[in-house]
Amino acid sequence: MEPVTHFLFGAAMGRAGLNRKTALATATLTLAAEAADLDVLSRFGGSAFGLNHHRGFTHSFLGVPLVAAVVVAFVYLLWRLRGRKTRNPNLPPRWGLLFAYACLAGLSHILLDFTTNYGVRPFWPFSERWISWDIVSIVEPVLLVVLILGLILPALFSLINEEIGARNKGPHAKPQGRLAAILALLAVFAYWGLCDYEHRRAVAALQSRNYQGADAIRVSAYSYMTNPFRWHGVVETPAFFATMDVDSLAPEVDPEAQMQILYKPEETPVTLAAKKTYLGRVYLSWAQYPVTETDQLENDPAIGTANVPSGNARAAYVVRFRDLRYDYPGRNARATLGAMVFLTRDLQVVDECFGMRSASTNTR
Repeated sequence: MEPVTHFLFGAAMGRAGLNRKTALATATLTLAAEAADLDVLSRFGGSAFGLNHHRGFTHSFLGVPLVAAVVVAFVYLLWRLRGRKTRNPNLPPRWGLLFAYACLAGLSHILLDFTTNYGVRPFWPFSERWISWDIVSIVEPVLLVVLILGLILPALFSLINEEIGARNKGPHAKPQGRLAAILALLAVFAYWGLCDYEHRRAVAALQSRNYQGADAIRVSAYSYMTNPFRWHGVVETPAFFATMDVDSLAPEVDPEAQMQILYKPEETPVTLAAKKTYLGRVYLSWAQYPVTETDQLENDPAIGTANVPSGNARAAYVVRFRDLRYDYPGRNARATLGAMVFLTRDLQVVDECFGMRSASTNTR
């Protein structure tokens, strides 16, 4: 999921009572809940390299304790720089417990990312298989609102109490906001339960019918933001893919009769060469419903060389990869989570790009 939800989830875990056992608990949990995304630094190696290593080691069970150790070391450094001061002098930091908390927060990061349709590889490096629950969006406003309210409402009530003259319990009192944080976390799990139930209904509805007389080989349903009853359905048959919306409340497949049919393209020497590239292998290992489109740059005046990366004017073909799970109506999946491989006439790779960023491999 996006970083804010991870930070908020970690903070809620601390406020839910873990911060009563050791100082620096909430800070450690908050940082550790997002620390796995440090793998974003892999993008400096190029977009294809970044795709290959994103949600890899730092998002694996093997990587959790190592990332946790880094977080605890960082918190320890800050604690030393602040003169070993904590909010409650009667509650010292317990570093072994903080390490356990950081591991717990790291596992929460894997769980939250697993709920989205991007997926995780928790068993890396023993298995490169991507797994995903597909029940919520990468950006899920419902979860953001629930977690924010669970964290800020106690502070607002505390300010109100101070205004009306309620007694201030002082710095030695137990941390406040435990009940609100627990309720927020329970609400997150309840929302996941609702989304999982509706997701199963949507998948069952897709499986219960055929498409232009053909039976489905496999089906998937992907969530829309804020609406657990509307799903983006993708179906694969032997000859084509079909995408459509699904109303899981009914349940009803393609309620607005706007199904899109995409016939599977034939393999050519150009597409096979593109799929054998570094980016091609990485993209196909990650994508759930990959399709390719080939453009001949030299003979297509609508394309010309405008989309050819600088220094790669020798490119004669571009093979575009996209994943139909992101082919929502009105969204340009090709530009955001698509990929391009540029090849010369003799099928030598000129450049590889994921999204709008060049991998800058310049293989020749």
